[in-house]
Amino acid sequence: MRIFALIVMLLLVADFAGAEKPSLVQRLGFPEDAQVLIINADDFGMNHATNAGTERVLKAGAVTSATVMTPCGWFMEAADFARKNPKANIGVHTTLTSEWGRYKWGPVLGCSEVPGLCNEMGYFFEDVFSIYGIGEIDQAEREVRAQIDKAIAAGIDITHIDSHMGAMQYSPEYFDRYIRIAADYNLPCRLAGRDMLEPLGAEGLLDLAEELGVLGPEVLYMGDPPTLESTEEWFKDRISNIPKGKVSEMYIHCAVDAPEIFATTGSARRRIADTEFFSDPKTLEWIREQGIELISYRELKHLQQTGKPMPRVERYGWE
Repeated sequence: MRIFALIVMLLLVADFAGAEKPSLVQRLGFPEDAQVLIINADDFGMNHATNAGTERVLKAGAVTSATVMTPCGWFMEAADFARKNPKANIGVHTTLTSEWGRYKWGPVLGCSEVPGLCNEMGYFFEDVFSIYGIGEIDQAEREVRAQIDKAIAAGIDITHIDSHMGAMQYSPEYFDRYIRIAADYNLPCRLAGRDMLEPLGAEGLLDLAEELGVLGPEVLYMGDPPTLESTEEWFKDRISNIPKGKVSEMYIHCAVDAPEIFATTGSARRRIADTEFFSDPKTLEWIREQGIELISYRELKHLQQTGKPMPRVERYGWE
């Protein structure tokens, strides 16, 4: 009898071991072939024109999440919006670069605390590879953690983290720290897809995220429409062709048509066009008609922290 019971137990264990684990899409409560999409607005808090555009798309509902830049001058306006609008899903756009020529920002810790991250004027460097060349990864980690802490202190219910200009992700060493920071705060984060990391021999970073219980999108779309005129066609083609059975993310940058954004960046018209497309009620209606399942990073946070799918959000936005 004991031998029979042992055989049954071994067969059950073998069957369990051979069974496929549920996919992330299934763990979120969707059918295994669902097309699941996060649309995130980066650069929230950069300036007032950016904030106004970001608020517009979040209220419209096609954009489901945004990430805020805590070192920037208009951060407090973004934080006030997040506090007053709990339906918004706001994360931290961890920032180590200051890329615009005449509008600059520096570390929230102050240059004296993280001097390796600053140029001679006390601002962040303009490009990612200047950071890597200096090699102050410990200072970068301290600054990123301080930015997350600042957002929490401002009353934002943080849903996730990502990385401005990919500064914490283009180097495997920095990417490793970034995943470990997300794990320490028990937050999901933007992850590069396996298709991006395998050619670089860095797919082990996704194994690290899995080991630490950090969730993120499985497919990340980068890039912008080639022309302003192709905005609608380009986004509709990309959205309608996201893969089945995976969680995808695409990110945009927002702004309203105001002198401030033109004085800040040469990409002003691109940002305005993205805002106009994603704030149009017809865009959300079209996405729903395609059968695309929109989620925000809050669903990933809930699953990561509780192990259970979050109740469905029938509609994002509140206008």
